[in-house]
Amino acid sequence: MNNGIEIRWHGRGGQGAKTAALLLADVAFKTGRSVQGFPEYGPERMGAPITAYNRISDDKIRVHSNIYTPDYVVVVDETLLSSVDVTSGLKRNGAIIINTPKSREEIAKKLEGYSGRIYTVDARKISEETLGKNFPNSPMLAAIVAVSGVMDRDTFIREMKASYQHKFAKKPEVIDGNMKALEMAYDIVWSAMEDDKMGLSA
Repeated sequence: MNNGIEIRWHGRGGQGAKTAALLLADVAFKTGRSVQGFPEYGPERMGAPITAYNRISDDKIRVHSNIYTPDYVVVVDETLLSSVDVTSGLKRNGAIIINTPKSREEIAKKLEGYSGRIYTVDARKISEETLGKNFPNSPMLAAIVAVSGVMDRDTFIREMKASYQHKFAKKPEVIDGNMKALEMAYDIVWSAMEDDKMGLSA
């Protein structure tokens, strides 16, 4: 696929990885891009491993298969690292983003020698601070937007606020919490990326 990016999500049933992939497709579509957002269908039991995908392109997307060589991988549940080959097919010039309180150096040891960029986000901590519960998908959605550069921060925040206002019209407190989670996670990852550019991080 030319002029586009491919993203693979790994999570567990009930954590919102599929919802995050669909939300990303929705907001990218609103910016005029061609998009796909879909799960890999299987037994979607609560807690069972699930996979979801995004394709986002400036051109019409003509491929409709699963994604085997993603530009980016998002891991919503760190425990999957011991049972799923999350870096399978991941491009070396891409990146992986993992929900964990651990450092990148600690996580790198678990990634089967993957030598591309690694970013970590404590999505549990962020969501508990902003929403009062462990909803990791909003922080991880913001993280992949920051790392992939699929849209700028202001556009992303504006489109997500409109989406949440529609979805949670009668629950404004949910909107505020989700927006804070998005902004916090985006800024944390953006700061890590800036440090990388300046050579301040490993």
